[in-house]
Amino acid sequence: MTELRSYKLYINGQWVTPDSRETFPSYNPFTQQPWAEISQANDKDVSRAVEAARSTFEKTWRHTNGLTRAKMLNRLADLLEENADEMARLESTDNGKVIRETHGQMIFAARIYRFFAGYADKIWGKVIPLDQKNVFDYATYEPLGVIALITAWNSPMALLANKLPAALAAGNCVVVKPSEQASVTTLAFCSLVEKAGFPPGVFNVVTGDKRTGQALVAGGGIDKISFTGAGHTGRHIAAQAGKNLIPVVMELGGKSPNIIFDDADLDKATVGALAGIFAATGQTCIAGSRLLVQRPVYEEIIGRLAKRASQIKLGNPLDFATEMGTAANEPQYRAIMAFIDTARAEGARLVTGGEAARDGELANGLFIKPTIFADVRNEMRLAQEEIFGPVLSIIPFDTEEEAIEIGNATRFGLASGIWTRDLNRMHRVAREIRSGMVWVNTYRASAAQTPFGGTKESGFGRERGEDGLYEFLTTKNVMVDFSDEPRDPFSARM
Repeated sequence: MTELRSYKLYINGQWVTPDSRETFPSYNPFTQQPWAEISQANDKDVSRAVEAARSTFEKTWRHTNGLTRAKMLNRLADLLEENADEMARLESTDNGKVIRETHGQMIFAARIYRFFAGYADKIWGKVIPLDQKNVFDYATYEPLGVIALITAWNSPMALLANKLPAALAAGNCVVVKPSEQASVTTLAFCSLVEKAGFPPGVFNVVTGDKRTGQALVAGGGIDKISFTGAGHTGRHIAAQAGKNLIPVVMELGGKSPNIIFDDADLDKATVGALAGIFAATGQTCIAGSRLLVQRPVYEEIIGRLAKRASQIKLGNPLDFATEMGTAANEPQYRAIMAFIDTARAEGARLVTGGEAARDGELANGLFIKPTIFADVRNEMRLAQEEIFGPVLSIIPFDTEEEAIEIGNATRFGLASGIWTRDLNRMHRVAREIRSGMVWVNTYRASAAQTPFGGTKESGFGRERGEDGLYEFLTTKNVMVDFSDEPRDPFSARM
């Protein structure tokens, strides 16, 4: 048996043995064998990390100028690119996502670090003209202090890149808590932060299960929480943060409508629908898991997708030829299979897939065949619950108005897609769909410059883009009276 990689906690620039000395294994979902040993942080460990971040913020980091912060962030981006191969290999081993995607995510993450590095010395205030002639007013943007960054298991480094560079560029220190299901790349990233020259205490990592998360959220000393993950966990975090009056950014789940009109370029739409749900094994919050198709092209789209889905190559996530990997962990695998059983019971028509893949090299892995259900009704659980797996629901519609109604008939509001050649229709539907992001004639595309986030139960606040920077800043207003008038409100009036 291969020797397990062993990871401690990273606090104040040092690798620290957890107070309890408790550890737990991380499993490779391709082999279902343990491959890494992760430390379980308790409340004492979390407090040490928060205190380290606070001390560094007050003594050092808040006084570090933007140019210096920018240089470190750019250096960190360089290091992430230089180590992209190894980081991708670690992440694909940890969560089963294909390396062709994890490698691309490392490169894109570096792009986000560079984007926010460019902002670090450009956090300008503003002068505000007032009614009073001899009063000068200006507002500045200042860092909040210590930020808790809590990430999910599906894309640890990509999700961290949505938060960390903005927080650091703004002048904050952080305590990161990755998912216990996939912590390795976040821990490996610590060495890159060191090499980039960040002072000890700016970046701290505590690993562990929900006990660690609870200690971080409820233990005090945090100025803001940025969380990516499941809605039920988000509710708990938001409730606890509310008790302590701590602001939060929530990037939660989705049940995104991907809408194909009969005038669409069907070749592009087919590829977009396929990538929208089966890329990342469907384990992404922006998955186009509800495919709405106008009736004149409904059966044709089903046939096209069934053919393409059956050709997707499953295999070793570390092989660049593999097109779809595993479910990321055993609990998620069981949850996806349970949803497939429910869909059958609800009467949806199984087009392809619907079962585990166990042939050859897939025998030991948590593989699920790309699955498509047609004739889905929007009130079915299949169409309302986030499955977070390679399961597509295809729903027919007749009119533009019906597509909008079905698209909005969900408690989520993260992303949406529109496939049409009609420019007027595109603008009408984009305006009426209630989601934080709308793609037109593309799907699951990303850019460092654009805001990312949702509405309704998909969360609140934004990541990436300029909006993402200001999530980690607070506004201070300064009013200066340079007149010679005493302005005594108690003096006698003439």
